[in-house]
Parts: sequence; structure tokens; C-alpha cells
Amino acid sequence: MSWFLGSGRALVFLILAWWLLSPAAKPQGLSPAAKKLKIYLSVDMEGVAGVVTADQLGPGGFEYERFRRFMTNETLAAVRAAKESGATEIVVSDSHGNGESLLVEEFPKDVRIVRSWPRHGSMMAGLDASFDGALFVGYHASTTNEHGVRAHTFSSAHFTRVALNGNAVTEGEFNAAYAGALGVPAIFASGDDAAVEELKLRLGNIETAVTKKNLSFHAAETLTPEVSCERIAAGVKAALARLHDFKPYTIKTPVTLEISFKNYTPAEMLSYLRSVERVDSHTIRFVGKDMAEVSDFVDVVDGYSPDLAP
Repeated sequence: MSWFLGSGRALVFLILAWWLLSPAAKPQGLSPAAKKLKIYLSVDMEGVAGVVTADQLGPGGFEYERFRRFMTNETLAAVRAAKESGATEIVVSDSHGNGESLLVEEFPKDVRIVRSWPRHGSMMAGLDASFDGALFVGYHASTTNEHGVRAHTFSSAHFTRVALNGNAVTEGEFNAAYAGALGVPAIFASGDDAAVEELKLRLGNIETAVTKKNLSFHAAETLTPEVSCERIAAGVKAALARLHDFKPYTIKTPVTLEISFKNYTPAEMLSYLRSVERVDSHTIRFVGKDMAEVSDFVDVVDGYSPDLAP
């Protein structure tokens, strides 16, 4: 009898073990946690389809209200494509003008939006090492490029050249280096043909979407907003489909920054700072320990005014 009871217990244990290991035993609706995919999206306006002059770029322009919607739609195209490709968290940086151009009410409720200035990280504010990739929408060519619609680097009013470690850069390359220092690769960019060509030359084979062909600083042969959104969505999906192909874009530290001004007085005054060297009549040099310090320095140089008020 004791042998029978012992055998019975063994049989019960075997049946219980089989049931626990069986797929049918697992509670419905429970599955391994889905891998998080965090995407950072920095948005400018000069590279948006149809943008050619100041009439589209600021609140004083007669076309601004229409074009901020087109800017929003291009951003939404990228957001939807990212979500359809598995993105679980998206941060959007409103990085044009006053930093308040995107129509925030149009975005999905799980998207977070960075707005206004000043902010550490500038066009990449809120980015950290937890993100898997950075996307650039509406970007433009650099101030040293003779081609490109509204080509400039950070300030069309003040700067004629911005260089990192001796190489003139676009805003896209600067921001890619900022992201790269955190281990985040830049994987997609949209803008006019000159902007895209510049970025691919420096960053390699990133995915891109050309929104217009530049004809001059204030003229372009442009796609319609609808087609531009379609191409941006396709480009974002292509980028995320090969996310593991991309490497962070990094530059050697400490980082040597050079800024050339349209006027000589800023260069002269900034050279009074012991950390700043005056290279020539219009150019200063600053050495930062990393891209975060260099980014903050650029923001101070471009944004500070003695009469700043709340």
C-alpha cells in the first residue's frame, strides 16, 4: 500500500510538471515584455516642403500658419512611421525659431514634445543614452554651402561658419555628434537636396527623404506636402528596418569649436573671456571637454543679450 501511495504521488508530480511546462498552461495574455524602442525626433522648418522664404518661417510671415501645419504633418508622418515600426516611446523636439511652431494638439497622446528656449542640448534637448535612434525632419544645408534653401548654421543673422575640430558643420552634423557622444546614432534626415547631400557625405549611408530641389537661397522646386509626408514615412520605416546597421557619429574630444561672425565686434568682445581665443578678425575658438559643453557655449554665444528679460 505504501508503495502504491508513493507511486501515485510520483505520478501526480509528473503530471503537474508536464502541465506547468506545457504552453497551454501559461495564462492567456501574458508574454515576455516587448523590447522598448525609444526614438528622438528633432524638427526644423527650413527643410519642409514648400518653404522658400521668411514668409513661411515665422509668426510675422503671411504663410506661417499654413506652413507650421505642413511642418507638423511632416513630423506626424515620421511619428506614425516610427510607431508602425515598433517605436514604444517618442520625444519630439520643436527646434525652429521660437521653438513653438508645432501644433501640439495634433500629436498622439503618448508623444512628448520639447518646446521653447533656452534648454540644455538645444535642438537635441531631452536626449539621453536610453534612446535607440535620432531622426531629423525639415533640416537645411550649412552656412558654408553655396547651395541650399535658407542655408545657415544655427544663426543666419550672425554666423558665417561653425566648425568642429577644424571641419565646418551643418546643424545636422553638429546634432548627430551631440547624439553620438551619448551613444545614439542619427539614422534619418529630411530636407532639400543640398542638405541631404551634405549630411550623407559626413554621416554615411543614413536614410533620407528629399523634400525639394534647391534653385537658390530663396527658391526651390518642391514636392507637394502630401508627397513629402509619404517619402518621410517611407524613409523612417527604412531606417528603423535596419536600425542595427547604424553607428553613433562621434568626434574626438576635447572638441574644438570655431565660430565666424558676420561682424567683428562679437569676436572681439568674446575674446575677453580667458577660455576664448580670437583666431582672426571675425572668428573665435573655444575648446570644450565634450559636445554638451560645446552645445551650451554655442547657445550662450547665439542667444545671450544684456537686456534679456523674462
